[in-house]
Amino acid sequence: MQPVQSPNVIIEKVSIRSTFLDRQVIIDFYLPGNASAADGIGLLLINDGQNMEELGLAKILEKFYDAKLVQPLICAAIHTGPQRKSEYGVASTADYLGRGARARHYTSFIMKELMPYTTAKFSGWDLKEKAFAGFSLGALMALDIVWNNPKDFSKAGLFSGSFWWRSVDQTEVHYDDDLHRIIHQEIRNGRYFPGLKFFFQCGNMDETMDRNNNGIIDSIDDTIDLIKELKAKGYKNVEDIKYLEMPDGKHDIATWSRAMPIFLKWGWSKTQ
Repeated sequence: MQPVQSPNVIIEKVSIRSTFLDRQVIIDFYLPGNASAADGIGLLLINDGQNMEELGLAKILEKFYDAKLVQPLICAAIHTGPQRKSEYGVASTADYLGRGARARHYTSFIMKELMPYTTAKFSGWDLKEKAFAGFSLGALMALDIVWNNPKDFSKAGLFSGSFWWRSVDQTEVHYDDDLHRIIHQEIRNGRYFPGLKFFFQCGNMDETMDRNNNGIIDSIDDTIDLIKELKAKGYKNVEDIKYLEMPDGKHDIATWSRAMPIFLKWGWSKTQ
């Protein structure tokens, strides 16, 4: 174990062999140093865990724990591998270029290898709820896993999500947003599951593309449309969906670092 500046946060790095991914997967566990095993504790899985040092996750948690602002939380930061664009995506469908072809293998790794490993590793803790967060393509993967495993997860944290992921190239004449955005179809064809909550973050400077020329960048359009699909399923309460739009937000770690504290307070505030 490698402690950070405060005893409130301890980082433990592990490496586990995944049969489904056919590689070693590095996990950084961010543990609440002063929490008691008798306390109820949440589990937050995070894609692209290799970026959490740059994002400053340990310092954010340290500050919150010092001020007693959030409930104790085990964060499992999952490092991506060399096939990120193949392992992240939507498990049921690869995109029009074949990206995300191994997303179902990544889902199996999470559900059949990492979750049992984590549960056994922290068997002395009461893991009262589980959540999944991700950034960009990692957000798409996190949402797909949460949506399809609602008995295992209760929250999704989605930062600058790649919700444009599509089955047909947008330059094709017959391309249709309503038909060819894969995760939107996944939500539309799914069903309401009570208790699920969703946190979405977008930045007005995430990108410059505006495929429908409505004056709104695609990443915001895709996110708003996804929220509409969730509301059509029944997620209509304010507490079900949180949308954070950052006027100066970019598609980068610095922006997500500023959004992460808002997400953590939304999901695990002690005042809830």
